[in-house]
Amino acid sequence: MRGFQVQRVPLTSPGTLERVPRPVRAVVVGGGLAGCAAATVLAERGAEVTVLERNAYLGGRAGAWTERFPGGEPFEMERGFHAFFRQYYNLRDLLRRIDPGLHHLTPLLDYPLLGPHGARESFTGLPRRPPFNVLALIRRTPRLRLADLLRVNGAAALEMAAYDPVTTWRDLDDVNARDYLDSLRFPPDARQMLFNVFAHSFFNPEEGMSAADMLMMFHFYFMGNPEGLVFDVLDEPFSLALWEPLRRHLTRLGATFRLGTPAERVERCGDGWRVGLAGSDEALAADVVVLATEVPALKALVDRSPQLDDPAWRRQVARLDVTLPFAVWRVFLDRPVRHDRHPFVGTTGLGHVDNISVYERFEGESRRWAMRTGGSVVEVHAYAVDERTTEVELRADFLRQLHDLYPETVEAKPLHELFLWRQDCASFAPGTYRDRTTVETPFPGLALAGDFVKLPFPSALMERATASGFLAAGHLLARWNVRPPEVWSVPGRGLLGPVRHLLPALGVLWR
Repeated sequence: MRGFQVQRVPLTSPGTLERVPRPVRAVVVGGGLAGCAAATVLAERGAEVTVLERNAYLGGRAGAWTERFPGGEPFEMERGFHAFFRQYYNLRDLLRRIDPGLHHLTPLLDYPLLGPHGARESFTGLPRRPPFNVLALIRRTPRLRLADLLRVNGAAALEMAAYDPVTTWRDLDDVNARDYLDSLRFPPDARQMLFNVFAHSFFNPEEGMSAADMLMMFHFYFMGNPEGLVFDVLDEPFSLALWEPLRRHLTRLGATFRLGTPAERVERCGDGWRVGLAGSDEALAADVVVLATEVPALKALVDRSPQLDDPAWRRQVARLDVTLPFAVWRVFLDRPVRHDRHPFVGTTGLGHVDNISVYERFEGESRRWAMRTGGSVVEVHAYAVDERTTEVELRADFLRQLHDLYPETVEAKPLHELFLWRQDCASFAPGTYRDRTTVETPFPGLALAGDFVKLPFPSALMERATASGFLAAGHLLARWNVRPPEVWSVPGRGLLGPVRHLLPALGVLWR
């Protein structure tokens, strides 16, 4: 797992004890990846943990819940396709608590990118190590010729290999991702296939996303990633392969779960805390608290908690925001898609559609349904959807693009379908990095976790949520000199990071 140049993140409070030396009560608000990661470490170190989750199921945006077909037969529904990249070291460490051999992870050998007029890119057969992976991808794409490369803005292009955790943010956080991509001067077709699809996969629109954030993520997924560009997927629904086993694991460690129970407020109580529960007079006493909710819920909780009275921190929380909505359409077709369709494809330039998944190609429950009925389970996703777009327009576009890309579905009839429209993914807008919240808060015994927090190393999405949960638990346990969990990361700086100040000169030489 620990590939080329992978780093163990140094922690300021290493700790020496394996468990807390006295009874410690911990309340974790939020039962997604961040909250459950924090709860796992706290419970393993001997704390008495209670997890509050407003939904009736665990997982947050990576959760799964039970729906039913018209005849009453149950099935598990999720909020869209989730990829487990090989450099998700901390998420994989969490999974090993319940699946030591990671047997529920199935590798996808390729995830093609599809564009207009039959355009296609593939990630199969590329070298694992940077920068050879990206160089090989650029070399074999038919959309980039030597003349095109000679017109590229060299200094801007080299930024992708020169990520620096200080200067990249200082110089480029105020620039939006679209302006940065414009500055590359890539041919439109190449930009669309190589960059647009990648930038969109973080749910933020290019014009509303920090260029520094995009470069950090490019470093995390490509230029700083020693594990290759392909990923794994769970072979069963998240509820069956992840959340039910993790809940059983935590219950064995003494943790308690209160599902369908939102937190109403957080109050200081002597050296500890009280977490009030919505809709009742009940409040849970705690020595430490982790707030691991989504951004809207966190802002509302802080608004209802006047004792969290540090003005600067409250302003930081108030500045957090969500990006544009995303949509998921899952359809159960009465006939199979063509046998050579990939389990997952990314798309760009094809209306609103960002990717298409054929679930029976990788997930057991869908495979069993398809074998029983002779049909297919297909999902279509759209990210960063313009808020003026209606559901009717989106559904029509989804169907049109599916028919165009997979013509065998034109005659297929939907036996059942679900459409999800959500707006709760964190925004990474230009100019916001310096004021983003971190795991630590001004209040002893209170920590934050989630994919919206600022971490001291490159990370994103499910991996950032998990790593922040580990860090939050370690930070709180430092009060009792307890050993924190190991946290791992890709290299914190790009290959050209040490000479980033020379990029303008290198760019001139390029041209």
